[in-house]
Amino acid sequence: MMAELMTPALVRLDADLGADKEGVIAALAAVLTTAGRSADAAVLERDLLAREGKAATGMKGGIAIPHCRTSAVSVPTVAFARLEPMVDFGAKDGPAQLVFLIAAPEGGGDAHLQILTKLARALVRPAFTDALRGAATPDDVVAIVGEAVGAAPAAPAAPAVAEPEPERAKASRTLVAVTSCPTGIAHTYMAAEALEAAAARAGVGIAVETQGSAGSTPLPQATIDAAAAVIFAADVGVRDRGRFAGKPVVTSGVKRPIDDGDAMIAEALRSADDPGAPRVEGSAADAGRTTTAAGESWGGRVRRVLMTGVSYMIPFVAAGGLLIALSFLLGGYDITNVFADVVATNSLTNLPDVDALGLERVPFDSGLLAYLAAILFIIGKTAFAFFVPALAGYIAFAIADRPGIAPGFVAGGLATDIAQFGTPQTGFLGAIVGGVLAGLVAHGIASWKVPSWARGLMPVLVIPLLSSLVVGTLMLTVLGSPINELMTALTDGLSDMSGSNAVILGIVLGLMMAFDMGGPLNKVAYSFAAAGVGSAATLAGDAPELKIMAAVMLAGMVPPLALALATVVRPALFNPAERENGKAAWLLGASFITEGAIPFAAADPLRVIPSIMLGSAVTGGLAQALDVGLRAPHGGVFVLFAVDGVLGFVIALVAGVLVATASVVALKSIGRARVADADPVPA
Repeated sequence: MMAELMTPALVRLDADLGADKEGVIAALAAVLTTAGRSADAAVLERDLLAREGKAATGMKGGIAIPHCRTSAVSVPTVAFARLEPMVDFGAKDGPAQLVFLIAAPEGGGDAHLQILTKLARALVRPAFTDALRGAATPDDVVAIVGEAVGAAPAAPAAPAVAEPEPERAKASRTLVAVTSCPTGIAHTYMAAEALEAAAARAGVGIAVETQGSAGSTPLPQATIDAAAAVIFAADVGVRDRGRFAGKPVVTSGVKRPIDDGDAMIAEALRSADDPGAPRVEGSAADAGRTTTAAGESWGGRVRRVLMTGVSYMIPFVAAGGLLIALSFLLGGYDITNVFADVVATNSLTNLPDVDALGLERVPFDSGLLAYLAAILFIIGKTAFAFFVPALAGYIAFAIADRPGIAPGFVAGGLATDIAQFGTPQTGFLGAIVGGVLAGLVAHGIASWKVPSWARGLMPVLVIPLLSSLVVGTLMLTVLGSPINELMTALTDGLSDMSGSNAVILGIVLGLMMAFDMGGPLNKVAYSFAAAGVGSAATLAGDAPELKIMAAVMLAGMVPPLALALATVVRPALFNPAERENGKAAWLLGASFITEGAIPFAAADPLRVIPSIMLGSAVTGGLAQALDVGLRAPHGGVFVLFAVDGVLGFVIALVAGVLVATASVVALKSIGRARVADADPVPA
């Protein structure tokens, strides 16, 4: 198995692979391709840089672990380079000498993922990295790595037994932790290893649950119950948080324990002794407390709840919307009038008659394309029909965990009348209200004290039954009509918008898209637009809903593209890490991933955020003024076939990017002396 993961051909020692991390990543991607481990170096490089754009992969101690899941490899593969000279990968303590490039296939097997887990754990052990620094040949490196991944992962440290009196008191307690990162193939396990090592140094027992790609073995409830405190080191939601209800909790991103595990262990022990420390939600002891779950502010909790719902909703929107757009590409917009008859009466061996059906926009008058368009339309509309229920269901999930999913989906289904009973349609506003209500009701019922024999029935029967009944009844009898009237008024207002009013709407949507770059305001604007595109099958090409979708997507593309351009126009205004992020931002912006601007905004919010808001506002207003329409809810420049008014699309985008670029360059130039003092860069 190790031979499949890493070979001497994938090792470079004391190599000069480039002056920056993009160069190193490109060189190592080429190494994989030359060794026959990757079919497409460009795709591999793109996926690695996209992951790098989310968060730097440089670790303390001169280590970097660029990694990704990608279609460019068929089996998990690791390449290694010992760099000379060293290259900055964004670590706080300096450039990296040891670089592991980890490429996992999109559907990697468990056995390989277990090996990658062991490798990630080994990376935080000084003995392992010291051996790599002293390796003389590629074969030595493969042997060192093979020995590391062939050993079983370290067991949780046991409490010390021969310490001075204060330390024995500390060691009598244990901690539990959960680590989790979005990719799940590196940081998850490195954080676990770092926490276990730090706990051992402190003489404290710890059990860590890794929620990564190699699967997750839940901690025994007895272990959790016996723990004095819990550490959540996660960049994504912790699954089944309710198991830890009432425990003092320390929360952080997944990289903090790797950089400073000792401080996290000490903080957890202090929290265990502090009656006022934040606790995991669900404990009766927390009743009446003003501290929200896990120390979150109410604003933070609202953001987390909304973002959870939106993150689960987007795949339905993207898949459904793009399939509908593809159906229009193949069959024209008229396919919406005949798709049901085409699928019911025709087949691949009995293709439809395009002329008889009145389909005037089918390329080459092809019956095959018309038939495929009808199939794509049905699949797309079916996927799209679930996006509002998914929004409501996972908002409820964010509040009440799994017991909230069923009532949340019921509320979302009622919001769109998914069963076609003629109930009031409340759209995405109803989904938000219904999802929050479902989560609160399910959470409230879950807190009931019931006999032990009934506990097993609560999550699978009692909670979904009662919460669905309560929420469904309220949506139908109390909330449905008022929300429906609000949505109707909103739709009518949009239909009446033209000229300057439409331009104002575009400006407002542009400001929302740029203000928090993927945050709540951004997602509210996006959800608003996507809900309109959901009815695109019945909309004319000049419908305001399609223009709103165009304004929103174009405005969302501006921030990363503008900042990428700014790093090219005036590189001296940006530090090396920002210039590296700028290279990835080109692709992120072109793909409508507004989050590509976040690293720049986090480093200099007072200059960056106003600049990109100005550019996005210009783009949103111009998109409306130029009557640009869009039938695809995602995709950026890759869905130009779904755009009405391609020239206007390009003009609006370029204008906004140029305005934002000029603004950020001007503002950074005003404060250039201060920036230079803080982080000097070459002219």
